[in-house]
Amino acid sequence: MSQRRDFIKIPMAAALAAAMTFAALPAAAQTVQLLNVSYDPTRELYVELNQAFARYWKAKTGQDVSIQQSHGGSGKQARAIIDGLDADVATLALAGDTDALVRHGGWLKADWQKKLPHNASPYTSTIVLVVRQGNPRGIKDWDDLAKPGISVITPNPKTSGGARWNYLAAWEFAKRKYGGDAQAKDFVGKLYANVPVLDTGARGSSITFAQRNQGDVFISWENEAYLLEKEFGSKVDVLYPSLSILAEPAVAVVDKVVDRKGTRAVAEEYLKYLYTEEGQDIAGKHFYRPAISQKAQAKYARRFPKLNLFTIDQAFGGWDQAAKVHFADGGSFDQIYTRK
Repeated sequence: MSQRRDFIKIPMAAALAAAMTFAALPAAAQTVQLLNVSYDPTRELYVELNQAFARYWKAKTGQDVSIQQSHGGSGKQARAIIDGLDADVATLALAGDTDALVRHGGWLKADWQKKLPHNASPYTSTIVLVVRQGNPRGIKDWDDLAKPGISVITPNPKTSGGARWNYLAAWEFAKRKYGGDAQAKDFVGKLYANVPVLDTGARGSSITFAQRNQGDVFISWENEAYLLEKEFGSKVDVLYPSLSILAEPAVAVVDKVVDRKGTRAVAEEYLKYLYTEEGQDIAGKHFYRPAISQKAQAKYARRFPKLNLFTIDQAFGGWDQAAKVHFADGGSFDQIYTRK
């Protein structure tokens, strides 16, 4: 038995007029949706920044923008984008993870780091040590982390950008103190022999240390350490080692995604907003070191002590070289950790 379907007939002229009216509606009437794929400890930073940017964009254009967040270990997040996660922007822990998006699928152009100031790093950080209140194990510097009986919490360098910064900071400390790469490898091997569990990301390790009470010391992003101190102030202390690494998390528009979705204009403005006075202030508020604004740097100067820092380029010849030597399959990390 056939089914009857009733249709409302609209005169052609009226239909054309309706279509033209709809087409003429300003783009501002439509909500733009962005996805920011980021690494573990930036959750709180981007919650506030997204709200501020949405207000700014609404006032500037009349258009609503909704920004979703995705967080995890930086390397794991890069792989998710390569596998098809629709990231409009990638705000990963290290430039090497963003470069992987160039090599695997051409998700963005090779010169992505030249499109924004300060090598596309609107804020910086470093690596510090978090211990139990009162520092009962007497930990003072990196060399204490390789001593027998010290339990060290750090995430997996295979999946976490923060873990790579941790690993390289420890390696360079040992290389300078003990005389070369062979000695550094031996030292880092002893350090990782003291690691009971490798979480996939920095936030997972933070939970392991602070909430599950595992470990004597947590190798941490500076901003994550201060978040722990803020939440568990009576239980943890933050220590600055004698040498650490200048961590420069980079941000980029994912070209293939924004061009397909038509979100390039908003995505580019979103990342530029990180460099505004308000964006830089929000970074400092959430324990990241503002890279551009002198006003924000002065405001938060007491929060961030001056340190003896080296860069990835100075010590390891850049991320490509560091990844090949230390984190590729069969590299130094695999050699060290498979012996455990």
